[in-house]
Amino acid sequence: MAATRLSAGVVMTAAAASMSTLSYHTYADYPFRFYPFSSSSSNPPYEENQNADTKPESHVAQEPRKSDFDPEALERAAKALREINSSTYTKQVFDLMKRQEQTRLNELDAEKAYYELFQSRTDIERQQRLAEEQRNLIQEQAQREAQALRFKDELARKRLQEDHETQRRHNVELVKMQEESSVRKEQARWATEEQIQTQHRQTEREKAEIERETIRVKAMAEAEARAHEVKLTEDHKRRMLIERMHGEKEKWLAAINTTFSHIEGGLRVLLTDRDKLLTTVGGATALAAGVYTTREGAKVTWGYINRILGQPSLIRESSIAKFPGSSIISQSKNIAAKYSTVARAQKPVQSKNGLENVILHPSLQRRIEHLARATSNTKAHQAPFRNMLFYGPPGTGKTMVAREIARKSGLDYAMMTGGDVAPLGPQAVTKIHEIFDWAKKSRKGLLLFIDEADAFLCERNGVHMSEAQRSALNALLFRTGDQSRDIVLVLATNRPGDLDSAVTDRVDEVIEFPLPGEEERLKLLNLYLGKYLSDEDSNLSKRSFLYSKQPQKVTIRDLSQDVLREAARKTEGFSGREIAKLMTGIQAAVYGRPDCVLDAQLFKDIVDYKVTEHHQRIKLAAEGGLADIM
Repeated sequence: MAATRLSAGVVMTAAAASMSTLSYHTYADYPFRFYPFSSSSSNPPYEENQNADTKPESHVAQEPRKSDFDPEALERAAKALREINSSTYTKQVFDLMKRQEQTRLNELDAEKAYYELFQSRTDIERQQRLAEEQRNLIQEQAQREAQALRFKDELARKRLQEDHETQRRHNVELVKMQEESSVRKEQARWATEEQIQTQHRQTEREKAEIERETIRVKAMAEAEARAHEVKLTEDHKRRMLIERMHGEKEKWLAAINTTFSHIEGGLRVLLTDRDKLLTTVGGATALAAGVYTTREGAKVTWGYINRILGQPSLIRESSIAKFPGSSIISQSKNIAAKYSTVARAQKPVQSKNGLENVILHPSLQRRIEHLARATSNTKAHQAPFRNMLFYGPPGTGKTMVAREIARKSGLDYAMMTGGDVAPLGPQAVTKIHEIFDWAKKSRKGLLLFIDEADAFLCERNGVHMSEAQRSALNALLFRTGDQSRDIVLVLATNRPGDLDSAVTDRVDEVIEFPLPGEEERLKLLNLYLGKYLSDEDSNLSKRSFLYSKQPQKVTIRDLSQDVLREAARKTEGFSGREIAKLMTGIQAAVYGRPDCVLDAQLFKDIVDYKVTEHHQRIKLAAEGGLADIM
């Protein structure tokens, strides 16, 4: 096959050499190429054999037509082919021819790409010219439209000014006419009112006379109608009773006959069969014993469960034991805490007569202590307790005072929230009665503290009060109608004006809890400073038994009473709860330091931050209230 391809190539070379004399241009400037060995994709390998076989024949067939055919060139080509075949550089020659052909094809592709690039650049320039012309046209059109709009706006402004001036003159005339009309109407109204009053007085006199006559006639007619109705009703009831008696008589007679017939058949069967008789007697006896045992066992079990889990669901917090033995455990814990050596070493001995954990105004504190002593003596003398109402801003110590009164007077303590009553719906009445029934089981007496009392004890004339809330309020009023020797009712609210008048009628003592003053705030700061930061030594000693890693001790530096008094002055408007949160924030800031040191600068920074936050919260609340009003 290689020899055939070489011979075909030589023939084509010779043909090309012979045809070169007829061409108008020469290929002297181009490399020497052989077409059959080109690498173009348009001439597959399998076509080379066909070209090699057919092209010489076509050239031979065309040779007689060409008068200038040079056989010497063909001989030179054959001779050159033989030399090439016999040469050692045959393969390099053919490779060179292939590369030359590939180079020529690449040059053609580059020329084609250059032409396409030139064509695309020409198109882009044409499109740019068209776009520029279109943009200029749009700008001219926009300018013309803007001029037209300015002209129209000027005309409209002039027309509006003229209309405004006309309307102003018209309004002046209209106001003048309205004033004159108002004067005339006022005069006519006074005259009409005088006439209406005269007619009204005359009508009232006539109406009173007519009403008196109507009442007299109506009373006589009603009396006659009632007498006739009573007579008819008695006759009707008599007939109905007789008919009902006859119906009941027939029904009972039929039932008795049927029952006795069944009993007669059963007795006959039992008397004739001894085994059935014994089985029936034994089953009846066992059934009676089972029913009696189940009933008594259920009573005993329910009583025990009620004693263990008898606390009503509305009670959030209580000092009454929930299960047997819990009081003994709590007393043991209190005794252990009381006689703890660490507690005795770290905490001073506190007075048993005052309110240790509550900081109030001196006059308010004296009144609370008086109420606690009065409640204790009332319990000792078995006299009726007095109900109380605590009102004031949130976080002023109402709940803590109620606990202290219960503790000092020797009563049990229970707390519920008024907001828990509304979601109960119709069950609220039952839950209220359960609380009062459960409270009577306390042997010491119970102080029932109702926080947020206005949530369900609000005025019954309110629009938003549901029927279930109204029923719960009536249930509470029913259970507190008389003074009790078992329960002290303490109500707490931020809005005492919303309470129902019947609820306030049940209250014997009304106490206001205002925001703490400067002295009270200073005492609260000292109290919570000792509670959250100064008691770290006792807390460390207690936690050392539970944790292997010892916490770092808190160190207080340069924190004098002057700094605390300045903080008390800055925190005007703070409640007791906000001051407690302030001290917990200082505690968190101290724990965030690597050395756990509290100095005056850190204390002042936290106080300033909390004061700013407090004023911002008040501002947001005021804006929210204004938004609700608007």
